[in-house]
Amino acid sequence: MGSRGLRLGLASCLLLAFACGPVLGRAPRGPQELQEQEGTEEPPLDHAERDEKNHEKYSPRQGEDEPASRCFRCCDPGTPLYQAIPVPQINITILKGEKGDRGDRGLQGKYGRTGSAGARGHTGPKGQKGSMGAPGDRCKNHYAAFSVGRKKPLHSNDYYQTVIFDTEFVNLYGHFNMFTGKFYCYVPGIYFFSLNVHTWNQKETYLHIMKNGEEVVILFAQVSDRSIMQSQSLMLELRDQDEVWVRLFKGERENAIFSDEFDTYITFSGYLVKHALEP
Repeated sequence: MGSRGLRLGLASCLLLAFACGPVLGRAPRGPQELQEQEGTEEPPLDHAERDEKNHEKYSPRQGEDEPASRCFRCCDPGTPLYQAIPVPQINITILKGEKGDRGDRGLQGKYGRTGSAGARGHTGPKGQKGSMGAPGDRCKNHYAAFSVGRKKPLHSNDYYQTVIFDTEFVNLYGHFNMFTGKFYCYVPGIYFFSLNVHTWNQKETYLHIMKNGEEVVILFAQVSDRSIMQSQSLMLELRDQDEVWVRLFKGERENAIFSDEFDTYITFSGYLVKHALEP
């Protein structure tokens, strides 16, 4: 910016000198010159004498050359025509300065209107097959199931009797104890249980499915001349170490269930439906 300002200042001074030169050449006269002029003033002349005198004064004498520069009045005869002095032209391009520093970034303008969505592009090429991922965790499944039967008949006595089963069809992980006749829960969740018996003619059938010493459901058949198959089923929510079994009612009345050594008439089954930790 310093070099550029210096050049512009020089150009302004040159233009000022050309424009004000003639005016500055006409310097005002001093007091002494004015007094001399007043002392030498001649008496006023008429118009004809003044023109003749001015003509002799400003006309060149014989044998003399005309001066190089001379003042003329526009009303004098034979006034020469002077050519107009052209105004000097300055090449502005030479005054161009160096490129300035970059200014600060301006404020962000307003957002324009959202344009319309463009056409959908072409489908790109299919990528390469990725690498195989790490093996996942093993699927955790929980199972619990049993199914047992009895081939011997059972009659009531003066005490409650736990029905003991002598035939094992399914006993997954040994959760059903064949010696005590009870199922022990080791996988908490919701279970389904089913009990099937064969009644004895002319005798009553009176059984309960028990849970931790409490009667849950009853299987009952009245005295009849015919023996029939009777069943009971239910679903229970069990916790860890809960117990489920079948109990024969005590003998206040003739109470029995029928079976023989050739066929299995009495069955008791159960299995896990849903684990307690599953959503």
